[in-house]
Amino acid sequence: GGKMDKTMVEKVTNDAVAYIKSIAERRGRNVQWAEDAVRKSVSVTAREALKLGVIDLVSKNLEGLLDRIDGMKVKTPAGEKVLHTRGASVVRKEMGLRLKILALISNPNIAYILMLLGFYGLFFEFTNPGSIFPGVVGGICLILAFYAFQTLPVNYAGLLLIILAVILFVLEVKITSGGVLTIGGIISMTIGSIMLFESPGPFLKLSIYLIVPAVLITAFFFSVTVGLAVKAWKRKPVTGVEGLVGLEGVAHTDVFEDGMVLVHGEYWKAYSDVPIKKGERVIVESVSGLRIKVRKEERR
Repeated sequence: GGKMDKTMVEKVTNDAVAYIKSIAERRGRNVQWAEDAVRKSVSVTAREALKLGVIDLVSKNLEGLLDRIDGMKVKTPAGEKVLHTRGASVVRKEMGLRLKILALISNPNIAYILMLLGFYGLFFEFTNPGSIFPGVVGGICLILAFYAFQTLPVNYAGLLLIILAVILFVLEVKITSGGVLTIGGIISMTIGSIMLFESPGPFLKLSIYLIVPAVLITAFFFSVTVGLAVKAWKRKPVTGVEGLVGLEGVAHTDVFEDGMVLVHGEYWKAYSDVPIKKGERVIVESVSGLRIKVRKEERR
């Protein structure tokens, strides 16, 4: 859900402290350090942890660890047990393909790329209806990105800035701004990308070496794609009845109040404001149902 208020944060913290202290007391650990680890987020090295009584021992490798804990007594729900680990065989359980894929897409950099590919694919499909493939790929990428965001500390202000950048890139082509909208889009997307994941750990942050090319490629993609789409919308129709206007043809019969002309390889019923003789070249002025209005082509 949303952000917790101060009272709720304090309540959750106190519950966590009570829980960690009960575990520390039960296992004979350093209770004060356990509380500080929750309240102050303190951390120590392995040697310091051993000195403070937070851990039992430090081992350089797994084999040495198994030897040193052999004979150690531990408390379990079934009672106290003695460990017999010296010479024990180690069974490693590798991560399955499904978990490997999920771990891969949960990488912040991969999730970011999937989100951008999703935007690209869906936008291309909307501007070129019927392409199908870009829309399918874009939808899948966007869903995978949103899944990854569920496992990552996403800052939604950063996500909104990225969406705003996309809108600015689109508007740049439709509105004459002298490049102001593009510059605003680049700034918005750069800041949004930096803010997208809020975590103190560098492994949960986007690489600047990914952000810079991603911003430039996105600006280029939307500028080119939207530009081509706008030109296509403004282009004169070349199919259907609208595409006939302005085309040249030949009078198949005499044309005045009625007649036949050959335009674009097709015979059409035609009429004209002035008489046109058979064989003269004509130009289509308008289309009315299944009849077209023509005029005589002016000789140069």
